[in-house]
Amino acid sequence: MKILVINCGSSSLKYQLIDMENESVLAKGLCERISIEGSKLTHKAAGKDEYVVESPMPDHKVAVQLVLDALMDKAHGVIASTDEISAIGHRVLHGGTVYSDSIVVNDDVKRVIRECFDLGPLHNPANLIGIEACEAAMPGKPNVAVFDTAFGMAMPEKAYTYAIPHEYLEKYGLRRYGFHGTSHKFVSGEAIKFGGLDPQNAKVIVCHLGNGASVSASVGGKCVDTSMGLTPLEGLIMGTRSGDIDPAVAQYICNHEGKDINEVLNIFNKKSGILGMSGGVSSDFRDVGKAAAEGNHLAEVALDAFKYRVAKYIGAYTAAMNGVDAIAFTAGVGENDIKTRNDICQYLGYLGVEIDEEANNVRGEERMISTPASKVKVMLIPTNEELAIARETLALV
Repeated sequence: MKILVINCGSSSLKYQLIDMENESVLAKGLCERISIEGSKLTHKAAGKDEYVVESPMPDHKVAVQLVLDALMDKAHGVIASTDEISAIGHRVLHGGTVYSDSIVVNDDVKRVIRECFDLGPLHNPANLIGIEACEAAMPGKPNVAVFDTAFGMAMPEKAYTYAIPHEYLEKYGLRRYGFHGTSHKFVSGEAIKFGGLDPQNAKVIVCHLGNGASVSASVGGKCVDTSMGLTPLEGLIMGTRSGDIDPAVAQYICNHEGKDINEVLNIFNKKSGILGMSGGVSSDFRDVGKAAAEGNHLAEVALDAFKYRVAKYIGAYTAAMNGVDAIAFTAGVGENDIKTRNDICQYLGYLGVEIDEEANNVRGEERMISTPASKVKVMLIPTNEELAIARETLALV
């Protein structure tokens, strides 16, 4: 069975075609600058040269058709027709309180995704467009929505409830949902297997560190807490997001800069994090790291604050679970930044964490990076959200 995995952004579309017989990636690619001048499809089939198509993509429907054309291309494709695609799995940001488990898309599912546009204004509209584009291009094929909030929906009430009047939860569903759920579920499960831990009771902390960043705590693969909240703005310092912040800061900026709350939230979402803290150097951790190495004090403080915040969350989640068996690093920074992993773990001596510097000197490879004497297993586990979505899709079709 072959499953096409689609991840739609507002102006992009990432995809993978996965053969579920052996979970191998047959082809993958990216459509960039959808509805913007200079649209481009970059396609790579297993064992074949990269294939680039520069063609106008006025909308996601055109992008999906270009993807299917590339998959069926005689020279660069891997299938003869769309008949070989059994189902399409979609990453969907938010299902509110209505949907948490993955589900085959029907009209009601699309209605709920649409009603959650306010909760995920950048992602949900694009996710729905991707679903409808696939429905139009491949009528009758099952489409499965895999919600980014699913993992966090298992949080206990004491963890997901905001300390605001209860009526706002009842009226608007204002609660903590958590994000990066597909990644957290996948990595926590892989960490249990890789570490040889008890699948029912293992206490695992996953640090999904990239331009978007979050930490989760789970027991036996079930979420206990996670750092993102109603939206992905809460929690860690990120590439452009502030993470945790006193809400009164928003009021102060509104009053003194003549801005409204939407403008200030835009600042918190798109102009803050290490970009804002570094004085505008970059939202890319590599660029900020280079600036710090060259003596830029603000860049150095931004990175130190990022690592400090991660370490604080690890400490908090160890308390929430009354212990921790394993800590797993994943995503762009977590998988590839050797120094960041080491620096974060230097805060964890009180847990008996010991890092093997030689083992930690690796990028993007599943690896135990703690010493045999370490009281907590610390590991690098590459995330694979596409495979996780494909597995969820397979289970439903």
